[in-house]
Amino acid sequence: MTKPPRCDARLTTAAGLKLEDASMGDIVDALANGHVTATALTEAYLARIAACDRNGLKLNAVRALNPDALAIAGKLDGTRPSAKRPLAGVPILLKDNIATGDNQPTTAGSLALEGARARGDATIVKLLRDAGAVILGKANLTEFANILAIDMPSGYSSLGGQVKNPYVPALMDDRGIPVVDPGGSSSGSAVAVAAGLCAASIGTETSGSLLHPASRNGLVTVKPTVGLVSRAGMVPIAHSLDTAGPMARTVRDAAMLLNVLAAEDPRDPATQRQKRPPDYTADLAQDALKGARIGVPSDPSDPLNDPYYGKLSPDGAKVMTDAIKVMEDLGAVIVRASMPTAGWMSGPGTIMAVLNRNPLSGNKGNAVTQRIVFLYELKHDLNLYLKDWATNTEIKTIADIVAFNEANAGRALRFGQDLFLAANDTKGDLSEREYKSARAMDLLTATTRGMDAYMNQHGLDAVLFPGAMGAATVARAGYPSVMVPGGFVSGADGKDTPDYPLGVSFAGRAWSEHKLLRLAYAFEQASNRRKPPPRLPVL
Repeated sequence: MTKPPRCDARLTTAAGLKLEDASMGDIVDALANGHVTATALTEAYLARIAACDRNGLKLNAVRALNPDALAIAGKLDGTRPSAKRPLAGVPILLKDNIATGDNQPTTAGSLALEGARARGDATIVKLLRDAGAVILGKANLTEFANILAIDMPSGYSSLGGQVKNPYVPALMDDRGIPVVDPGGSSSGSAVAVAAGLCAASIGTETSGSLLHPASRNGLVTVKPTVGLVSRAGMVPIAHSLDTAGPMARTVRDAAMLLNVLAAEDPRDPATQRQKRPPDYTADLAQDALKGARIGVPSDPSDPLNDPYYGKLSPDGAKVMTDAIKVMEDLGAVIVRASMPTAGWMSGPGTIMAVLNRNPLSGNKGNAVTQRIVFLYELKHDLNLYLKDWATNTEIKTIADIVAFNEANAGRALRFGQDLFLAANDTKGDLSEREYKSARAMDLLTATTRGMDAYMNQHGLDAVLFPGAMGAATVARAGYPSVMVPGGFVSGADGKDTPDYPLGVSFAGRAWSEHKLLRLAYAFEQASNRRKPPPRLPVL
């Protein structure tokens, strides 16, 4: 039997592509010029998955491979990328909460949905296939996108196990939890791109699940305006905030993917109001920051009202100081002003207490505040998904999942299911006054009195956040963010660690993705902060 290549082997194609760090743009160019085939690319990525994900450090980023990947690639060997099929032959991984109507299960990482299939492709999967992408497989994730249990580690699922951060892959000996988490919940999607296991991937976010793993893995992502990308066929948390987005190594790669993903869809009414340019890669220029007004929500004269920058480590503060200096050198106008308190605090009536039953949590037995909108929309939206999309499973409701988990607690409930228990106690029809009030207050605090008020008052083009620190505020507004590598930090929970990435996030108003991509591109080109994970050793 042929041994897989070493995890630190450099797999170089005939086109000279070093797949551990090749941009998707370079891969598309090589395919378009006939220097490499879809089959060769797919075989090379499968070899890297065998070496780095299944063996070696066992990053565990890929939950399952598509058994038809090589057959799909073979059919695309004679098709080169073009305006009509811009991703022809490009291997892409999908987060395992995105439905595929093929031989792959769609499980959200849950043992309860092991073997569950989908009635058809999610809208974004159809768009990717139409663009010529090779669906390589499903990426691991935090189970149910981190809405199952309080204090569940990022990247853990009962079906897929624990995803490791490729920059700091060590686990704590006592619990098997990462010393430095890989970011959640699109953990596998991010780690796979960072480790060169695919050309790019698709993740999802409700509040931070694209931004956090992109920051932790030195990637670019776009968390789109809610409604820019269809959610039809995604295992949901909350329709008010859910979206999908690209994970890539460069801003241009992310823009190329967004061109494919952003489309109106009658199955997702939120997309009917979308606004998008013809081409997100147009006008990506190195001088895009010149004259741009960038808000930094950190006022030295108001240090107590600084939830975004005030809690940074010295390493993190230096990353942001250096990033701001790059922007100033490019001609950006930096506006330092605290964001109104109402814009980041949970407003009255937006949170509820949930008892923490997680047996491995240091806060076990105490009530923990959780977002009302998440828990009330979860039961309503997940029940609809199970009814309309799930096949090959006896699980039909969230109550069925709760019952399955309780019956299989030894395997399914390592960290409990506190949040599912709370969600299951709601009516499930969104008729409750507390839900309606909470949603209205979220919009008031995050949008009207938060992002809108802040950007209007200071005439801003974008707001700059460290890592995913601004994710909750921007997500509640349904507004977009673009994450780009910012630098490196070290240390976690008082322990020394190797360096790992910290990103910088440009956030803005609804439908401003193109502007944010242009700003992020200018910063990326001037700073060149991304470095791939150090060579992964063989154990």
